This record gives sequence, structure tokens and C-alpha cells, in this order.
Amino acid sequence: MKRHYFELWLLLLSAFVVFVVASAFEPPTVAGHKLKPSGFADFFCCAPPEAAEIEEKFVAEVLEKTTLERQVKCDSLPKTILFIGDSMLDGLSPRLAAYADANGHTLYAVIWYSSTTERWGQSDKLKHYMERIKPDFVFVCLGANELFVRDIASKRRGFVEKIVNDIDTVPFLWIGPPNWKEDTGINNLIASTVPRGSFFESRGMAFERGKDGAHPTPASAMQWMDSVVRWMPAHSSHPILLDLPPVPKSRAKRVFVHQPNEK
Repeated sequence: MKRHYFELWLLLLSAFVVFVVASAFEPPTVAGHKLKPSGFADFFCCAPPEAAEIEEKFVAEVLEKTTLERQVKCDSLPKTILFIGDSMLDGLSPRLAAYADANGHTLYAVIWYSSTTERWGQSDKLKHYMERIKPDFVFVCLGANELFVRDIASKRRGFVEKIVNDIDTVPFLWIGPPNWKEDTGINNLIASTVPRGSFFESRGMAFERGKDGAHPTPASAMQWMDSVVRWMPAHSSHPILLDLPPVPKSRAKRVFVHQPNEK
């Protein structure tokens, strides 16, 4: 008798499971009438509507917070700006000088021809100029002479770190080299070493080149500098006031020049 009841309950349970599964995914038809969905699939498989709304609201709040965090307020105070780098400064510095003049800043440029992160990292030139000029903001443009160095990450990371350490706590922006061919890692090295919001990647931009095929023409270098300035408000960790100047170029208050063979 007990076994008879057990088999009966097992049969009823099996029928119930079949009914639940069928009604959960496709409403069954009984005697020509289509039954309403049971709702079990929604209960077990899908989040309730209010849960979806909560998740959507959470995602929106995270995105809003992230956007607000990236909207750093522009520093509109007059700055003493130091611009150091290689020969690319010949094209960039005059345009930045025009921005400086138009926005109340004072620009000093240090051009070390044919220099690399290794040359700067092995010397105390940057530390010397940091102490002499006492800048409020630093621009760096290095890497063009290191596009094709093998194993560059292991060979040059210490020098890039030395440059960053010499700049210390002063806000800065490193302008990446204007690649004319794919590099062996200098852009990735710089980007992974400097703080977030301190690297402008020039790789991938279109430039008109001079006769050497490497340096942008003066006109193209001006557009390059304009691109850096347009990028800064939304991406730089410390944007400064750089409204469009009325003239195409100017001259830094002082330009310091160093030759390739200097140490």
C-alpha cells in the first residue's frame, strides 16, 4: 500500500514538473485553450524588472562619477612653463610660445639636439633647469630618436623614470614622438611609466614631413601643438589655460640649446 502511494506521488510530481517546464517557456494548450505563462521561468531564469532598473541606475551612476572625475578644473593662473626635448622643439616651441604669450604664461625651452631619454636620464640637465627655472608646468617631447631601439623597455625604463623623478611633483605633459614608422615600444614604455593624464600619444597622427622624412614641417608642427592643446582639457591630469593665440607663433623668453655630443 505504501509503495502504491509512493508511485502515485512520484507520478504526480513528474506531471507537475513537465507542466511547469512547458508553461515556463511555451504556454501549453489544453482542450483548445492556451494557458497563461506560469512565470516560473522569469522567477528562476531572469531578473525581475525592478532588479534590471536598479542595475541600469547603478551603471549610470558609475559612468557619471567616472566622467566627473575626469573633468579636472582648468588651472587659469599664469604659469612658468619649461619645455624640454629633442629637435622636435624647433617646430613645437614657437607655437607653444604663442599660446604662452596669449595666456599670460612665460615659456622657457631647452633643445638638446639628437637627445634621447637615455641622454637626459644619464645627465643632470633636467634637474639643473628645474632648479634654475622653477617651473609650474613642464612639457617634454622625447622619443623620436628611439623609435627603433630593440628591447627598449628593459634598456630605457630606468631613464624615463629618472626624467619623471627629476620633474618631481610639478605637473607635466609628455608629448610622444611623431612616428613615421611603427616603433619598437617607446610609446608604450612612456605611457606605462608616466602618471595617467601625462602622456599625449602622437603616434597615428598624419603629418606633412620635411625632407628628412621624420620632422613635421613648421606648419604641420603648429597643427601638432594645436592638437595637444585641444586634447588637454578633457584628458590632462592638470590642464592649464591655453586659449587660441591671435598669432601663429612667437618665441620663448629664452631658448637654451645643447649639441648632440654634450653630456
